[in-house]
Amino acid sequence: MCLGALVDLGVPLEYLIAQLKTLGIEDEYQLRAEKVHRRGQIATKVHVDVTAEKSADHHHHHHHTPARHLPEIENLIKQANLPQKVQEWSLAVFQQLAIAEGAVHGIAPEKVHFHEVGATDAIIDIVGTCLGLDWLSVSELYCSSLPTGGGTVQAAHGRLPVPVPAVVQLFSQRQVTIYSNGIEAELVTPTGAAIVTTLAKSFGKPPKMQLEKVGLGAGTKDLPIPNLVRLWLGKKTPEKLDEIETVAVLETQIDDLNPQAIAYLSEALLQAGVLDVFSQAITMKKSRLGILLTVICALDKIAICENMIFQETTTLGIRRTIQERSILKREIQSINTVYGQIRLKVAYKESINQPITVQPEYEDCAAIARQHHLPWRFVHQMALAIWQEKN
Repeated sequence: MCLGALVDLGVPLEYLIAQLKTLGIEDEYQLRAEKVHRRGQIATKVHVDVTAEKSADHHHHHHHTPARHLPEIENLIKQANLPQKVQEWSLAVFQQLAIAEGAVHGIAPEKVHFHEVGATDAIIDIVGTCLGLDWLSVSELYCSSLPTGGGTVQAAHGRLPVPVPAVVQLFSQRQVTIYSNGIEAELVTPTGAAIVTTLAKSFGKPPKMQLEKVGLGAGTKDLPIPNLVRLWLGKKTPEKLDEIETVAVLETQIDDLNPQAIAYLSEALLQAGVLDVFSQAITMKKSRLGILLTVICALDKIAICENMIFQETTTLGIRRTIQERSILKREIQSINTVYGQIRLKVAYKESINQPITVQPEYEDCAAIARQHHLPWRFVHQMALAIWQEKN
């Protein structure tokens, strides 16, 4: 349904076919699209026709293609010639799903044996959705509250209640706002839940935006309401004062680890693109000295960051909260000095369009100080003075 909404918005089907071919599994499926009606509304239905073994039930609980483990799926994605953002998003979706499946079955994420979502059409759905969002240059994704559905569904582990355990776990991991609309059917699949819980910044009311286009993606089942995914595309309306950003705050306490491991992990997390990482000395139970590690990251990096923390530390659990923060608009400006060029980070409120803070980049000042044997403070103050003189 996500693919249908994206194609309905204008993403060329030919582009998706060409990019997905780099996964190296093109002999397992065929991709096609058609216009269909759902309760009187015209929409786009994208079909992923599996060519290995045809199945009568093409929804999301697949039994007709070989199951894959997470490392195999990750290798397919990494070896494909996909845009960088598409690769990052796709890997994050499967990692988020592996964490949920692992929690349900009580095993490590990398040991998860994907029965349904490791099948060919689910891989195409996830990677194809990421391709479509990237083609549309979507920078932020928001999602409405999600319906729970009801009844039961047949899966690899037998008949399961709806929503299935993996979907419930994904809802819980992201603290998704849910509701019941009284329809006894599966309305959110693990594949769909993994996509939105990984990529969406928040759930509930849409942000203020200038709506430009709407794409309608059709599902297979005939429901009492139109079985559609609606994708609204538009430009976000800037906040009048400060911009509000939704972030994840990950925390864990550790008392049995060499502090050098924390230093290594902090560098790795920063290279992975977290917004901030810091540690504090704390006293834990039985008066043991420990470390409180805090990581602030974008929502689509939660799974990556948690995996890194588990791999590099001895912690057994990570607390997760979703928070909003006010941020100033920032831009990088450059000035020329007699010693060379220095970049400055300038932050300001759009409402008054005046700088609030100006800070020369540390690395630029340090490089000049070392090269010319000058005090770092002198270079820093010189850069500020030159910028203020010009502004």
